[in-house]
Amino acid sequence: MKISAVWKAVASGVAAGAAAAVTAVQDGKVTPAEAVTIVLAILGAYGITWRVPNRTPTEGA
Repeated sequence: MKISAVWKAVASGVAAGAAAAVTAVQDGKVTPAEAVTIVLAILGAYGITWRVPNRTPTEGA
């Protein structure tokens, strides 16, 4: 299966943002600090995932 770097970064950003958002809404409201944490989690995941190259497929895989 070939996954482009863009979709890999989008998937990781969605996962990180969802995890941060679930934690933030545990008390029923999202504070500005929690919103910043959600945004930073998404951007951090995008940046880190974008920089890590996809593995080169081996023969016969």
